[in-house]
Amino acid sequence: MAATTISVEQDQFCCSVCLDNLKDPVTIPCGHSYCLNCIEDYWNSPKQKGHYSCPQCRQVFNPKPLLCRNTVLAEVLEKLQRTTPRPSTPTQTKPGGGGDVKCSVCPGKKGKAVKACLTCARAFCAAHLKDHQDRFHKRHKLIPATEEFKERLCPHHNDKVLRMFCRGDQQPVCSQCVKNRHKGHETVPLEEERGAQQRKLQESSLKSVQKMKEAEKELRFAIRYIKHSTEAVVEESERVFTRLVRSIEKQSAELKELMRAQERAAVGQAEEQLERVQRELSELRRSSSELERLTHTEDHVLFIQKSKSLDFPVKSVEFPSTDALTYLMYKDMRGALANLKSTMDEALEREVIRVSDKVISLKETSNQTIQEQTQASKVKDPDVQKSEPKGRADFIQYHHDLTLDPNTVNPFLVFSDGGRGVTTLSEAQAYPEHPDRFTSWAQVLCRAGMAGRCYWEVEWTGNGGVSVGACYKNMSRSGGGSECKLGHNAKSWSLDCSYSATSFQHNKESMVINVPCFSRIGVYLDYRGGILAFYGVSDTMVLLHKAKATFTQPLHPGFWVGLGSTLKLI
Repeated sequence: MAATTISVEQDQFCCSVCLDNLKDPVTIPCGHSYCLNCIEDYWNSPKQKGHYSCPQCRQVFNPKPLLCRNTVLAEVLEKLQRTTPRPSTPTQTKPGGGGDVKCSVCPGKKGKAVKACLTCARAFCAAHLKDHQDRFHKRHKLIPATEEFKERLCPHHNDKVLRMFCRGDQQPVCSQCVKNRHKGHETVPLEEERGAQQRKLQESSLKSVQKMKEAEKELRFAIRYIKHSTEAVVEESERVFTRLVRSIEKQSAELKELMRAQERAAVGQAEEQLERVQRELSELRRSSSELERLTHTEDHVLFIQKSKSLDFPVKSVEFPSTDALTYLMYKDMRGALANLKSTMDEALEREVIRVSDKVISLKETSNQTIQEQTQASKVKDPDVQKSEPKGRADFIQYHHDLTLDPNTVNPFLVFSDGGRGVTTLSEAQAYPEHPDRFTSWAQVLCRAGMAGRCYWEVEWTGNGGVSVGACYKNMSRSGGGSECKLGHNAKSWSLDCSYSATSFQHNKESMVINVPCFSRIGVYLDYRGGILAFYGVSDTMVLLHKAKATFTQPLHPGFWVGLGSTLKLI
């Protein structure tokens, strides 16, 4: 009779370790029961480290308790399993109500469902699941009986599974909804809609990744460009202020010399007057001595006769005006300083305007490059992506005013045309030593490094020929090896021109260019695009050679000039 009056939930006989029905139940000293294997595995785990505690109440036992099978509890479980079948495997549920899915077949009190059939739109406990599997074998698709199954049921028709997708209302629907609430709407199977959305998401993912890669590339270029542009501007500012300091030193020396000249003139005049005064003072002293001698004679006639020859004139002496001289010196100094300030202001204004124009040009070039690349990324035409200047007017917009660097010029080169041209002579010039100077090759570089889009032109004459090129700043300068010659190493590129032949040089490799000789050469640099192109300039722009490279530093225009030849910046 006692067995018939027991009323318990089957969940009360679950092991808190494996969450399944107790198997070979054992009861530990605190009163909680577990599967024999579960509690043994728990105590033997590395986390316990020899401590034996209850997984539920955390009570610690020392020494390890002796485990014995609880026969009474085992018999109760055996009877309970015979009256109410339980699932053979634990049910995985989502937090917050996953275990609320009940069997759709059980009469009266519903048992907990373990599987759900998407074909039948029903959930089954372990006992009814066996009947379903025996009836339909594997023709119906089963899923775990969790909240996911509830989400697959139509909220308006609980006995229908959501199998279609309404594209008009953008929501899953069942077959009954298609006939009623969504009649006339565009509906497709869920599998088809899932495939379409998956493809769309994958395309969006690829586009997003590509866009981020392009942004990363843009930012890396921007960082390099900012560094290179800053380096060029710093070099330019050093050159400007060096010129200003030299101008100040020169005017200071000239002002000092002017003061010394005024000093010498004033002192000379004062010394002449001093000599004249000293001569007259000597005459007066002789007359005073004669007068003293006559005062002691008793011969009155002699005194009167001799005294007529004595003369003591009172003369005025013109003294130099020291105040006027000091005022004149300060006036000259202030005038010189005013002229210096005016000259410096004009020079600074010219240089600031020139540097500002250069910075604006670099900025516009950079922005134009970014805009062109952004536009090119939207257009698939390869000709649009690789657009370059065509006519000379297109190149001139990227023109940079170059300045030759006297610290790099070889001793056998002499400047001309106000420092814009160089000519090679047979005699060395007395240039001061400098670590940037080319010691053997008749070469010279320009001051500023080029980055972004740049263009410059040169004109040459003479039988010795010239080389027009560009190089990194760290190219070697000392010695006569190939590491110091434009175009004969990995850090430089050059176009060799003579009346008999034209060739391109880079890293000890030479390429003959079968075109007539041009006396004017244009050089176009697309730093980001990795292009260094040489053009013959006449009525049209003739492409002589286009070199492609990945530039890692700003390029400094450089030139080699053969003996008897002259090269001039345009």
